Amino acid sequence: MSLNYSVLLPETILALTGVLVMLYSAFRPLGRDQAAAWLGSAGLAAAAGAIFIPAAGPTEGFFGMVVRDPFADFSRLLFLFAAGAVLLLASSYLGRDDLGRGDFTALLLFSTVGMCLMAASADLMMTFLGIELLSISSYVLAGYRRGGRSAESAWKYFILGAFSTAFLLYGIAFIYGVTGSTRYAQIAAALDGADASLALLLALVLLVVGFGFKAALVPFHVWTPDVYEGAPIPVTALLAVGSKAAAFLAFLRLLEQVLPELAPQWQPLLWASAALTMILGNLAALTQTNIKRMLAYSSIAHAGYLLVGVTAHNQTGSGAVLFYLAAYALMTLGAFSVVQILGRKEERLVELDDYRGAGYHHPFLGISLAVFLISMAGIPATAGFMGKFFLFSAAVRGEMFLLVVLGLLASAAGVYYYLRVIVLMFMHEYEGEPAEIAVSLPVRITLTVMLIGTLWFGLFPGLLLDWVTEATRF
Repeated sequence: MSLNYSVLLPETILALTGVLVMLYSAFRPLGRDQAAAWLGSAGLAAAAGAIFIPAAGPTEGFFGMVVRDPFADFSRLLFLFAAGAVLLLASSYLGRDDLGRGDFTALLLFSTVGMCLMAASADLMMTFLGIELLSISSYVLAGYRRGGRSAESAWKYFILGAFSTAFLLYGIAFIYGVTGSTRYAQIAAALDGADASLALLLALVLLVVGFGFKAALVPFHVWTPDVYEGAPIPVTALLAVGSKAAAFLAFLRLLEQVLPELAPQWQPLLWASAALTMILGNLAALTQTNIKRMLAYSSIAHAGYLLVGVTAHNQTGSGAVLFYLAAYALMTLGAFSVVQILGRKEERLVELDDYRGAGYHHPFLGISLAVFLISMAGIPATAGFMGKFFLFSAAVRGEMFLLVVLGLLASAAGVYYYLRVIVLMFMHEYEGEPAEIAVSLPVRITLTVMLIGTLWFGLFPGLLLDWVTEATRF
């Protein structure tokens, strides 16, 4: 085995671009760092192009700690898409609120490197390294506004994140103590046919706690509403999509590749967490009057749906998780894009009452947000509906009928708060004189792409479904 840098070519490109952005920003005054966003976009595009370069040698690198396979490549493309959309949102947001683009771009690139490492990891220590790289960057990004709710959200995220890191490390330590390795393949071989000892069960619980925090699963979700509300909207979008997807993809690989022998032990844990997450997320969202907090609880509910696919423990469920993550990225990033535009400078308009009549005065934004919310609600002909259909089908195949019933009931309850926003936009009059909103051409193109993707994968899911099925052949 060798280092084999080609396996980590996308991550290397991103890291080097992040360093270049930092150097550029150090010599450019605030307000004149627009090129940082363009440099970051070029790095993301180059990293995406590197994924399509066929592997010429071994598919393992860094002495077997990382691997290149269809699962890792799909995950990387998902992260790069999310990072690109967030960077586009942030560029206009930061310029509007007089915040520096350079530091933000560098932190976004480094957090994306962490996400990619988590999905491509074949070693628990590399997984931990990816989590920490993502976490440290996210802590800083959450407090990027420097003061007020943003600083408070960053502190809450940091303190609770430190606790979750400790749980994760203890879980890794217990697994190493039982198996004598942190390498995925060696751990799986050591556990093949072995009985579930007390140390292994404790390690499993600790790992569930660690990943549960990153994925905002109940009961480890308490940080989510406050952090999502206090963080800048582009950062909230990154946490809702990128951080959650990275946690689920790393957890899915760990459970299916390394710990399938412990499925009788981890399935009941995840079953209970999935049920609580779906129910609490949807019920809590019903009472929210701030759209960022509403979408925060909505993201918790979506984490519960995703966990249904993981709990099913079959290939249908694994493929459904990847499909739903792609659909979730499209509709969530699209929704936050509209929320940012309508929120104006310093996020003054993020209460639900601020959306009265928005659909009439800003039809493109109103229709776009309506489509994204309908998809989140799981209405047919949208990607969200197909994703839920595949997730619940996997649970039915795994004979988890009660979990499916709970999921359907929770999803039905969630329809109310999504439709409430649509009703406010199109069935209520705006109080006062509506302000003109200029939507730049790049943002319009991005929203259009997300709209088309949300509807296309709802009507024609076959291509994406085939791709994710191939990616989950562990």
